[in-house]
Amino acid sequence: MLNHVGSCRRFKAFLGWLRAGTPGAFLALSVAGCAGYHLGPTNGLAAGEKSVQVSPFINQTLQPRLTDAVTAQMRKALQRDGTYQLVSNGDADIVVSGTLTSYQRVEVTLTSNDILTVRDFRLALTARVVARERATGKQILDQPVTGYTLMRVGSDLPSAERQALPLLANDLAKNVTALLVEGKW
Repeated sequence: MLNHVGSCRRFKAFLGWLRAGTPGAFLALSVAGCAGYHLGPTNGLAAGEKSVQVSPFINQTLQPRLTDAVTAQMRKALQRDGTYQLVSNGDADIVVSGTLTSYQRVEVTLTSNDILTVRDFRLALTARVVARERATGKQILDQPVTGYTLMRVGSDLPSAERQALPLLANDLAKNVTALLVEGKW
């Protein structure tokens, strides 16, 4: 009990010293925590200064319906970010395209009463993403990008996979958008 009372007294004394003696130092310390924060796009461009077009991705995996989901989520992620103006067709400054190269389903957890029955899978989708400047043809981005999500399996694996597909495509799209937006090309 004495330790608690003593620590409360020390804390109250510290607060009194902070309020009375060093208001400028308190203000400087509180503002210093935000010194690294940057408002707006981080690549030096003004928001909406350049436009981007997303071409449909090519699916080289055995999993169907990936192309539409990834392309739609790419467009949504770029719109949500706001750094680039999304153009559906025509004269965009940057054209983004890609090839879906790998779709993996890895067991994460098994049911407690049957070690052969999977309860959760980790889905991974990898795409080789290429971004080019339309005017010059210069490659801005050319690298593999992977998105992940977890999938809980019930009695129907295909239905669970179909429901997890938009989440997987969304994670891949967020990762690609981050590379495009934060890139220093």
